This record gives sequence, C-alpha cells and structure tokens, in this order.
Amino acid sequence: MPLQVASPAPKFKAQAYVSSTNLVRDAALEDYKGLWLCLYFYPSDFTAVCPTELVEFDRNLDQFKDRDCELVACSSNSIQVHKAWCDAVKELRTLRHPLLADPTHRLAMDYGVLLADKGLPLRATFLIDPQANLRWMAVYDLSVGRSVPEVLRVLDALQTNQPCPCN
Repeated sequence: MPLQVASPAPKFKAQAYVSSTNLVRDAALEDYKGLWLCLYFYPSDFTAVCPTELVEFDRNLDQFKDRDCELVACSSNSIQVHKAWCDAVKELRTLRHPLLADPTHRLAMDYGVLLADKGLPLRATFLIDPQANLRWMAVYDLSVGRSVPEVLRVLDALQTNQPCPCN
C-alpha cells in the first residue's frame, strides 16, 4: 500500500553524519518519539540545488526546535560521500542537523520517493508527529527546491490541532 498521510510513518534506521561536529551516529525513527520530525529527502550530494536547501533548513533549525521538531535530511549517498561533500563546500561545513545515508535506497523506497531508474530520491518533505504518524508530505520534481517557510507554516498549522484556512 502506498504511503499515506494519517498512517504510521515507515520506520528507519541508518547512519547519519553531522558536519558541524564531524560525527557519525546511528539514527532511527524511534529516536524522535515524543517529538515532531521533519524528514526531508534530497536527490544527491555534489549537486547545484541541494546545498541551497540544506543550508536554508539549517538556517531555520532553531525555528524547528522552538516547535519541538527535529530536522533530518536524507539522500542515497554514503556517509563517506556526505563527509566529502560537506568538507568540499564551505556552507555545508557547519550544518547542525544530521544527513542520513541511504545507499541501499531502502528509506527512499519505504517513503515512496525513489526514482528507481535514476537511483535517486525525489525532493520530498515529511512531517511526522510525536506518535510517529505521518501528518504531511510534499514531493517535488528533482529540479525544484523547497520553501522552508511553507514547511514551518504547515508544522504550525498541524500543531494547533485545529482546522487551518488557506495561508
């Protein structure tokens, strides 16, 4: 069955790299139980659009944390490639949120965003509530970057637990 909003988020366990601390650690969905989670997929390291998104999400990390929401990025690259990319691009050296490694494409498949013919995930954002239920998802073409303010707007709306009109 395809992934649906209002259903449990697919569990994951993967290695994650945090460039600001130069640390690799394990990360799993259950680590975020009791918190909101913004899990976002991006196609690949060493691309033109992806670093703009990672930097913008990280620039807004405190706004996510103020909303009891953790931020985690994921691509199909390995931990070693994440590290090499962050080392090579000045703006990525201080990222404070983890980059999950998904070289087997398992996470991208489980979240329904893998472009199998390219071996890359689509740009996709998932908001997962403290009970690990998927509450919102947005999937974009490879060429289009996201709007972080829109993700924050939706997070705010979901956290009210009330109907929320347009804008």
